[in-house]
Amino acid sequence: MTWRDPQAKRGSPWRTALGGALLLFSMAGAVAPAPAGEPAPEVFRSVLEALRTEARIPGLSVAVVRDHRVVFAEGLGRADADEPGPATADTPYDIASVTKPISAVVALALVEDGVLDLDRPLAGYSDWREFCEEFSRQPSIFARDLRCEPAVHTLRHLLSHTAAGRPGERFSYNPVLYSWASRPLMALTGTSFSTLVARHVFEPAGMSSSARRHRDLPLPALLARELAPPHSIDAAGVVVPSPALDPQGDGAAGGVISTVRDLARFDAALDGGALITPALRDAMMRPARSIGGAELPYGLGWFVQEHEGRKLVWHSGWWEDAYSALYLKVPDEGLTCILLANSEGLWWENPLDAAEVQRSPFARACLETWLGPAPGSGR
Repeated sequence: MTWRDPQAKRGSPWRTALGGALLLFSMAGAVAPAPAGEPAPEVFRSVLEALRTEARIPGLSVAVVRDHRVVFAEGLGRADADEPGPATADTPYDIASVTKPISAVVALALVEDGVLDLDRPLAGYSDWREFCEEFSRQPSIFARDLRCEPAVHTLRHLLSHTAAGRPGERFSYNPVLYSWASRPLMALTGTSFSTLVARHVFEPAGMSSSARRHRDLPLPALLARELAPPHSIDAAGVVVPSPALDPQGDGAAGGVISTVRDLARFDAALDGGALITPALRDAMMRPARSIGGAELPYGLGWFVQEHEGRKLVWHSGWWEDAYSALYLKVPDEGLTCILLANSEGLWWENPLDAAEVQRSPFARACLETWLGPAPGSGR
């Protein structure tokens, strides 16, 4: 996966379009739920369609879960901008970094099985030391301030993005180090990471339309045919097919192809205790704390934040000029919104050291349509 400075797209046609979407949403006052019962799906659909159009997303698939029940599952636009077929709730996409919660579940399933200790120093049972020394010399922004001595990094540091600087001292989102987390899991089990994901997530959750892919593992033929191809926006603001994507390894940061309906199955299995125990699930959605005791904006595989009195648990996915995703949970109110797109139009400039999902117009559309203004928000 290609990573770059998140500020680099300012001033682009895509960024201008999303700015318009933000303004459009802020002006759309009629998005509160109906006075009685569920909010009307047509309200949500119309707001999403306006946002999709403004962000120039060719195809967008959405699922909403309320109290463990799918109440909205649809597609908007086209799965392929050059073909007439519509996007649907069963259209598969590359979910990019929304893979991270799935990968964290695999790690915690191994903890539950007694195979893995998240707090054991990586240098004692893997080739972490060699990787760390080599990567720390790279020019990548994700190699900055990576200190390899003393060799005290643990898998918990990688899965909570607290590996930079003094391990455990602060949060700094680092997809490269998170991707590497698959290696000790493979070493401990003698099994490929993709096999572990299938065994501990896809199969028990009933995710029959999901698979992993990497340079040594092609997609099953049917899923490959149905996959929404990636799109980008050229300098003239025109939606065009993206070039071939760079091949990846069998890492924990990405590599999953799925649908919103399958991710809703994952959501139900996770909340229902079918994948890991409720105690481990709650632990992964609990903010990590720094070695100084400060609460951090990430748990294990999830961003965690408070916004207007609500606890929000979420992850975004972004593959530059290709795909984007948003998986947003409000655990205390039983709401989950899952959105997948065949362009980067769902992405927003979330800082690398914070959790700010409220900056996403799509997240705000979900929250305000299905829950209404938060108590005490003044709206």
